[in-house]
Amino acid sequence: MRVFITGASGWIGSHTVDEFLSHGYDVTGLARSDASAAALEAKGATVLRGDLDDLAGLRAGAEAADGVVHLANKHDFGDPVETNRAERAAVETLGDTLAGTGRALLLASGVAGLAQSRPALETDSSPAVGPDAPRGGTENLAFDYVEKGVKSISLRFSPTTHGMGDHGFMAIITDAAKRNGYAGYVGDGSTGWAAVHVADAARMIRLGLEKAPAGAALHAVGEESVASRDIAAAIAQSLGLEARSFTSEESQASMGGFIGLFWGMDLAASSAATRRLLDWTPTGPTLVDDILAGAYTG
Repeated sequence: MRVFITGASGWIGSHTVDEFLSHGYDVTGLARSDASAAALEAKGATVLRGDLDDLAGLRAGAEAADGVVHLANKHDFGDPVETNRAERAAVETLGDTLAGTGRALLLASGVAGLAQSRPALETDSSPAVGPDAPRGGTENLAFDYVEKGVKSISLRFSPTTHGMGDHGFMAIITDAAKRNGYAGYVGDGSTGWAAVHVADAARMIRLGLEKAPAGAALHAVGEESVASRDIAAAIAQSLGLEARSFTSEESQASMGGFIGLFWGMDLAASSAATRRLLDWTPTGPTLVDDILAGAYTG
């Protein structure tokens, strides 16, 4: 089976490529740079050179594949309008290409913003609708293609997909602790984030392609909620610092507005329905285990 993966050289994408290759899939990965192309070729994947703005390249990749896993995103927090525009154009291109084929389009989304005062569920609808919404409203856009003969599936990732080599939010929060001389948590630290190990997330993606029906929302969640004070305590221990409370304003000042605000949010999520549907059981290290093992202290 031929799978086309965008974001194939990224943090989650590189592990997803490994997962599919190890199960006998023919993988084509989108690569923007020479280094990314070389890394994919070394693994045994086919390379398609291009980026999210190369809509003709995306169309060609989708046309030649039995399924598409769309993980790429510009993630330009300084220019969210451009990030959302590019994401929506990419999903429209992939959806139009796959329309009427019954083939799968799995696309990255997130659990953030789905629910308040309780863990987010797979049955929760994304409030992001339309081109001006976060990620260009592409989860709902992709689901619109179900009626056009596309097996659209949303991959909702935890706020942190962790592991050795992760340069995402946990790395940013750890770097802020190094600069500040302490690991901070907002308020009493009772807010928590869902978390998943990157290998578990990659396995869920493969199982999603194999087992999930059109219109499914899958939650890549290994731990429903890890309290921010426990995360900060683990970061502090790994760095030989103290953990202490700080204000939301201090969080935003030390990490940058968006991420600092994000750090103070309660972003819990369940994956119970996903586990039942896919027969998926996360087995990787916990977030605290990875922090204490030195994943973010390099």
